[in-house]
Amino acid sequence: MKKLFLLCFSALTAATATAQYYPDGRPIPPRKRNAYYNRPYTRTAQPAFPRHGNTYYGFRIGMGVATVSSDAPALDANNAKTGLNVGFVAGTQITPAAPIFLESGLSYIEKGGKSDYQGNRFTYALNYLELPLLLKYKYHAAPQVTIEPFVGGYLAVGVGGKIKDYGDRKAYSSFDGDAPSSFRRFDGGLKVGCGVGFEMLYLGLSYDIGLANVGHYDFEDTRTGCLNLEVGVNF
Repeated sequence: MKKLFLLCFSALTAATATAQYYPDGRPIPPRKRNAYYNRPYTRTAQPAFPRHGNTYYGFRIGMGVATVSSDAPALDANNAKTGLNVGFVAGTQITPAAPIFLESGLSYIEKGGKSDYQGNRFTYALNYLELPLLLKYKYHAAPQVTIEPFVGGYLAVGVGGKIKDYGDRKAYSSFDGDAPSSFRRFDGGLKVGCGVGFEMLYLGLSYDIGLANVGHYDFEDTRTGCLNLEVGVNF
C-alpha cells in the first residue's frame, strides 16, 4: 500500500509541475499566461469568485487511521488501524455571491481497529464504499492557493473485510449477520475537515464521525471513527 501511495503522489506532483492553472483548476490560455502571472497581487485584487455553475472533478488517494468504539467488549477496538482511501469527487458552485461549493463523490475506504479481548488479539477490517455530501468554502489565500474548509455527512456500505482472532487462529467476515460479534453493513455520520489547493494539486485532512450503530447489540452502541489524509488533483 505504501508503494502505491508514493507512486501516485509522485505522479500527481509531476503533473502539477508541467501545467499552468487558475486557482479553481481551469487552464490559462497561453496568450494570457504572462499577464496573469505578472500582475501585482493585493488583498483587494484577489481573483474573483468563480462564476455560478463552475464545476470541478478530482481524484483522491490517501490513508486513514481508524478506530471502533463500542459498549460491547467483544467489538471495542482500543487500538487504531491504518488503511487505504481512494476515490473520485465532483463539486459545483451553488451561489454566485460566494465561493461555496457542493461536493460529492464515491470512495473506497478501509476502516476498523485492533483490540485485546479475553486475552486474545483481534483485528477488525471494515472496508466500505462511501458517499459523502459536503459544503466547501474556497478562500483564496494567494493567486494560486486556496484554503478549503468543509463540513457535511456521509453514507457507507460495507463491501468486505475480515475479523481475525489470533488466539484461536480463526478469521470470518466482518459483515457476517449470523455472528453476534460481527458488524452491520451500513454506516453513516458526519465528515469535517479542511483542504489546501495549489494550482491543480489538492491536500486534505478530514475526520469521519460515525453516528450509526454498526454492531448487532441493540442496547450497546458501536461506532466507527477515521482520520483521513488525502492527496489528489482537480480538473
